Amino acid sequence: MAKKFYDIIPPKEISFLRSEKQEEKIRPVRKKKRFFLKSFVFCFVFLILVIISSFFFFSKVEIEIWPETEILNFKETATINLNAEHPDFEAKIIPGKVFSDQRFTSQEFSASGKILKEEKAKGIIRVFNEYSISPQSLLINTRFVSANGKLFRSVKREVIAGGYYEKGKFVSGYTDIEVMAAEPGESYNIDPSTFSIPGFKGTSKYTSFYGKSFSSMTGGFESKVSQVTQEDLEKAENILAEGLKKESREFLKSTLPADFVLLNEAISQEIVEIDSSVKAGAEVESFNLRIKVKSDGLGFKKSDIEDFAKNCISLDIAKGEKIQEESLEINYSSESIDLESGEIVLSLEIKAKIYSDISLAKFKEALLEKSFKEAEVFLEDMPQVTKVEVKSWPFLKKKIPGDINKIKVRLNFNSSY
Repeated sequence: MAKKFYDIIPPKEISFLRSEKQEEKIRPVRKKKRFFLKSFVFCFVFLILVIISSFFFFSKVEIEIWPETEILNFKETATINLNAEHPDFEAKIIPGKVFSDQRFTSQEFSASGKILKEEKAKGIIRVFNEYSISPQSLLINTRFVSANGKLFRSVKREVIAGGYYEKGKFVSGYTDIEVMAAEPGESYNIDPSTFSIPGFKGTSKYTSFYGKSFSSMTGGFESKVSQVTQEDLEKAENILAEGLKKESREFLKSTLPADFVLLNEAISQEIVEIDSSVKAGAEVESFNLRIKVKSDGLGFKKSDIEDFAKNCISLDIAKGEKIQEESLEINYSSESIDLESGEIVLSLEIKAKIYSDISLAKFKEALLEKSFKEAEVFLEDMPQVTKVEVKSWPFLKKKIPGDINKIKVRLNFNSSY
């Protein structure tokens, strides 16, 4: 009879073998669980220790106090004096300092004037005397008419030489004279021509006296040309001066030492040099103008004015009151300026918050080891306090530490005016 498998290995032994194999698979999982559990317990214990130590070693309290404030507004005057070396608050004098700048510029401008430019043609004609051997006087402005009808006049009194006889033959006398056209214009720039003398018309001299030119008449023209006017010069000066003065003012302000103030009205400016390439009336299309500007400004220190304002406030407030310096506002304008003597009288509008002085050190000592509720009640009962906020770290702690170095007190002035 054949044996069964369990006859060789009994069922109990097989079950035991299976359990060992399963145990081998389960064992790593158990190890992981035990490691995780140990880690969790360690972290939890560490956290508890940190929290406990925080309560004892790292705890701190921040107290924010809103003091009761009052707005103080008043006006005052102060004198900026160039000769003062130090501020004198009692005499209301603040030292001043002069700042100077010189600069020049030049620019080309167009002439706006237009004039009618006209000239009369001129030339020389030879006047012949075929009338007699006697000379003939001609008055100034004696008329001569060219072959094409253009009228010219003699420019001065002339004498035409008389003729003479040579070998029984009459030879004409002549004199060269200067003539000018009766009217301006290019139409009188005529070529060589013959000329009659209308003044002799109707007499025997009319055909015996005549003129002849051997070269063209020249110089006659009529046109509009540009001209520099006095208005052009003044306008150019104003344009350059305005731009240069603005540039100089901006330069003075941009290069001021730190803390200095320079008011626009405290800057004196003058043109110390001006040079034009032409004078008024010059017949040119454009001209060049060059100017030089000098600027002097009387400045003062902003910190001196602030110290003066604080001094004025301190004289006006009760004992135990303080200025909240960050709230200080000062608006100033000039009442009078005398740059020659080096004085400016400033009108000041001063505005600041004042509050009753709070001894933070005494506050801290009074709050040691009090509960938050007790601390808030203590602070809010003080007349000079309007609001209190107490914050702690860790947040679960509800008591002021016994160590004064762990208490931080801050004043808050952020309430609006």
